[in-house]
Amino acid sequence: MRHHLSGRQLSRNSSHRHALMRNMSVSLLRHETIRTTAPKAKELRRVVEPLITLAKKDSEANRRLAFSRLRDEAVVEKLFTDLGPRFKSRPGGYTRILRMLPRPGDSADMALMQLVDRPAVAGAEQPAADAGAKKKSSRPKKKTEAAADEAAAEAAPKKTRKKKAAAA
Repeated sequence: MRHHLSGRQLSRNSSHRHALMRNMSVSLLRHETIRTTAPKAKELRRVVEPLITLAKKDSEANRRLAFSRLRDEAVVEKLFTDLGPRFKSRPGGYTRILRMLPRPGDSADMALMQLVDRPAVAGAEQPAADAGAKKKSSRPKKKTEAAADEAAAEAAPKKTRKKKAAAA
């Protein structure tokens, strides 16, 4: 019986589990969203949230602690310059886990793990502008649809003439 043993084993030994959490932490902090299994996401939350809390107070000691846990200088820099100040006023709950459809191969429960309060991406605004343009262009299409119907009506007799000519 596993009395008072916290954390999930995830079918891995301790060194493999430690390396898995380190790699997933770096990926989440770098990309701010990752797709993984639900149990791994729940366990990753216990690793990443204390790191973000650590990054709220920028000091040499905290940077060294974060580096000892992540082993990636670029991610530690992003953590202290971008993520720490972004979550400065938030008292915890920095991650969001969204359930997804099961994985096709083995039906494992999948989840999308994200950092909350993500900045608006310029690429996300572009499709919205395109959607507005599509709406504007769809109104004139009604007029062009009428013209297309007229053209189709004119084209229909031509097709029948060709058929008659082919039949004769």
